[in-house]
Amino acid sequence: MPLRHYVPLYQWIDGARLSGDGRQTSSVTNPFDGSILAEMPHATDADLAAALESSQRAFKQWRKVPAWERAAIILRAAELIRVRIERFAEILTLEVGKPLAEARMEMGLTIESIVWAGEEAKRIYGRTVESRLPHGRAIISREPIGPVAAFAPWNAPALLTGRKIAAALAAGCSMIIKPSEETPGSGLMIAEAFADAGLPAGVLNVVLGDPAHISATLIASPIIRKVSFTGPTPVGQQLAALAARQVTAVTMELGGHAPVIVCDDADIDMAVESSVANKFFMAGASCISPTRFYIQDAVYDAFVEKFTVAASAIKVGDGFDAETVMGPLANDRRLAAMERLIADAVEHGGTITTGGKRIGNTGLLFEPTVLTGVPDTAQIMNDEPFGPVAILSCFSDIDDAIAKANRLPFGLAAYAFTTNTQQAQRLSGELESGMIGINTYYFGMPEAPFGGVKQSGYGSENGTEGIDAYLVTKFTNQA
Repeated sequence: MPLRHYVPLYQWIDGARLSGDGRQTSSVTNPFDGSILAEMPHATDADLAAALESSQRAFKQWRKVPAWERAAIILRAAELIRVRIERFAEILTLEVGKPLAEARMEMGLTIESIVWAGEEAKRIYGRTVESRLPHGRAIISREPIGPVAAFAPWNAPALLTGRKIAAALAAGCSMIIKPSEETPGSGLMIAEAFADAGLPAGVLNVVLGDPAHISATLIASPIIRKVSFTGPTPVGQQLAALAARQVTAVTMELGGHAPVIVCDDADIDMAVESSVANKFFMAGASCISPTRFYIQDAVYDAFVEKFTVAASAIKVGDGFDAETVMGPLANDRRLAAMERLIADAVEHGGTITTGGKRIGNTGLLFEPTVLTGVPDTAQIMNDEPFGPVAILSCFSDIDDAIAKANRLPFGLAAYAFTTNTQQAQRLSGELESGMIGINTYYFGMPEAPFGGVKQSGYGSENGTEGIDAYLVTKFTNQA
């Protein structure tokens, strides 16, 4: 078995590695066994000032680099990540706990997103309109918005870091990105790939440390002209308020609580198989994870039985074990949340059909859990669990199911299973969500926008919309 080791951690500022010397540090741990992977240095005020200064200086040069040259660097970085994919997967498994198969899948999606953004750099177009002035020219151009402050979460740290970086660089922006303090290694490896691909120093800076201090410092700076955040809604609300003080543009990809409507005409075996696979993918720690299942009464009992059997058969364990299907929870906070939310659901009358508790006394393994009969008053029906628990409820009337699905102030992803074309069109039209999956959970397409509505955020990543988020419009009217 090869030696599995983590990466050195440092601030990556203006092309230089700044170690922990003289800086406060905190531990990065392996969620499977609790072992310490590394000590992470925290960015000082001087570090953040240097990152801001270099980002501003580099932006003035990077924005002038022709799009085809920007694209070539981005595509070279993607190829370097492809060459290093096994090392990336190993780091993801160490710091997040996800099985190697999941880690490889995440890296594949990361590479696709970077490649797509790189190619799209060549297709940032303006336009001309007929001038109202004799011999005049009226030109609408698209230009990079400026230096960006980006904040990535712990659940898919490579993908959600890589696609932010690639889109911003494709548009001609510089970026300061802060990976999660719990999963910094993969973000630094991506930055190294871009540096090795020829990205000029200062165009991409990586800062590590206390999220509240870093976000407050960066967003308050007049240098930052764009904020990109992926994470929970309460944090997003705080960052959006900080950005509003500077009238800084913001993209917010926030939390969800995805409903799934299973109609009685659906292919139940297919719905169960895909629902279980996607519910317990990433141990349920995905903002688009299906969570609230509404199953029509004629097929409810069969769905619950099949879902429970499939969930109980999932092998939970070490991500480096080839037989592991679901890894550990990523941190102690998720363990406490699972125990609290499940206990509250049972107190409100819910029934556990499988799972419901921690596995062992060390590490953060947790049983795949299925709940039935949980009323809307239970906390888990209102707060995103972000863990390996599915709540199965029964409905008879499709109007009631849609109303329940739309009841919460979140709208990131929603799903429905039906073989009736008319019903599928109705569900697509009436579910209040930025993304709708009909008979599928697949949204992993870099060419399509990824984003939500209501308290799940605003703006999109991926797609032309993802590039557009880093651009501003200029109108020049020349006589």
